Amino acid sequence: MSTVARPVSSKALSSEGSERPSAELYRLSDLPSKELAREFLRGQRPDPEDIAGWEFRGLNHHRATRFLGIRKFIKGFYRSSGGLYGYNIKVAQTPLTEEWAALPDEDNPVRHGFYRVRRPDPTERDNAHLHALLLDYGQGENPRFDPTRGLRDYLVQLTDDVFLGAAYYALGNRRVLLPSYFILDRFRRGVTEAP
Repeated sequence: MSTVARPVSSKALSSEGSERPSAELYRLSDLPSKELAREFLRGQRPDPEDIAGWEFRGLNHHRATRFLGIRKFIKGFYRSSGGLYGYNIKVAQTPLTEEWAALPDEDNPVRHGFYRVRRPDPTERDNAHLHALLLDYGQGENPRFDPTRGLRDYLVQLTDDVFLGAAYYALGNRRVLLPSYFILDRFRRGVTEAP
């Protein structure tokens, strides 16, 4: 059985991120999906101010995502005049013990899968997890026929620097839970405005 995550305290946030993935990222990556679902329900809604301007190591929990080249990724958050937004960065699919390295290189990362971050509105269609933040790819700056536009992620905070997400896909009025959770681990300072 999993342990209860320590409380979130904005006072304890890392000021520079972490050079190495956290033990919590590895612990969560080894849990069965049922345990991750419990962890997700115990999580708290992140404070947008605590994630703005940061990039996080991302890990899709389902191991099959390795074959799709999307197991490891980087997710960033930035402020814009319309609120909080974010992006994903493609990463070399190396073993989890190796660093998250942007592709094609750190100086020229491929940013894609843009999204808007907001609290879910209980009166709207995307309201599956009201205790989370909603990452709405349909409101990001993605090309019209980009399949990422259908993604709807819900994000909760487990510890000061570790977050857990549940991914859904919009098919018309339906929302389908994808077969994977994802883990975010505070990594480094990112861009502070639209990339």
